[in-house]
Amino acid sequence: MTETSPIAGLHAATAELDPPLAALDLPTLRANAADLVRRAAGTPIRVASKSVRCRAVLAEVLGADLTAASGFAGVMSYSLREALWLVRHGARDVLLGYPSVDRAALAELAADDILLRSITLMIDDAAQLDLIRAAVGTERVRPRVCLDVDASLRIGPLHLGVRRSPVRTPQQAATLAGEALRRGFDVVGVMTYEAQIAGLPDSNVAVRLVKRVSAAEIRRRRAEVLDAVRSVTGELEIVNSGGSGSIEVSVADPDVTEVTAGSGLYVPTLFDDYRAFTPRPALYFATPVLRRPAAGLATVFAGGYIASGPAGPSRVPKPVWPRGLKLLGTEGAGEVQTPLSGAAELRIGDRVWFRHAKAGELCERFDVLQLVDEDGSRVGVPTYRGEGVCFG
Repeated sequence: MTETSPIAGLHAATAELDPPLAALDLPTLRANAADLVRRAAGTPIRVASKSVRCRAVLAEVLGADLTAASGFAGVMSYSLREALWLVRHGARDVLLGYPSVDRAALAELAADDILLRSITLMIDDAAQLDLIRAAVGTERVRPRVCLDVDASLRIGPLHLGVRRSPVRTPQQAATLAGEALRRGFDVVGVMTYEAQIAGLPDSNVAVRLVKRVSAAEIRRRRAEVLDAVRSVTGELEIVNSGGSGSIEVSVADPDVTEVTAGSGLYVPTLFDDYRAFTPRPALYFATPVLRRPAAGLATVFAGGYIASGPAGPSRVPKPVWPRGLKLLGTEGAGEVQTPLSGAAELRIGDRVWFRHAKAGELCERFDVLQLVDEDGSRVGVPTYRGEGVCFG
């Protein structure tokens, strides 16, 4: 552990606490936030709450009222119940990143004017409009909606990107916008999430080529989609694009009014190989050594915090301090214990520090995040889980 490593400060500031624990280096978080603002070049950044999952961290980035501060504006929520909860804690601009079919939550939305004004639902199918209207139970309210338009790259039979929206062409988008208006909804935005750009590290020349081709294709198609939708709705409040890994690509398009970012605040291991920015890991977890089963081996408590996505080595946590530790191929990261090789110097009770593969998912494993500032001061704040909420 070097003196310049954030782990040194986290290790010292949490020395009297019993692990397992999760700790966030505030100076690094602030540097990451500033770098996201720099990369966005004046375009507002909407914070992806799924990549944060801690209200205190959202407040650090957005300001105490969860509205807007220094280049950041609004929240992209992953659940309608989460959106309702955040608005009741002060947020006033929450865009759902995904459709919702939670009928009880939709009824809550319709019954409160502040919620209705503050939350924008995501749609990509007329059947969602039917479900929302039935759940709302009245024709008198006009929920705000945004169209999710597929941003994947298709080359012949190849589909490069995630499987999200069935809406892809300008005509499909215009038709859905028209249906929403006819059924009493306010169409306020269009979102395109280019996962094949934002979510893929720049691991080789082929990936970088695909990203360039994809960026050119979605920029052209997004312009056509927006022209078609605006011919039905008029001007739009929101044209949302991108993620932490693709901010520069998104803001290069003058049609884009905002970008989304979240993982770039914590910088998990999946973001280590991007060329667009220098990774500065801010979030770590520590767990104690329980036993020494053999020379060079140490077994730590728990640690099997596997990230979502395709199962494989990229989704497992990475031991980062002490240096030289490795997971065993025969056991990996375990539910209640994790053996590590390269552990000659470790003793019973010592700590091992890890990084998670994805950002906010680590917060589902801990009730508290230890926020450590530059002066070594520490404060424990609740994660979503620590506040007793779970949104799926």
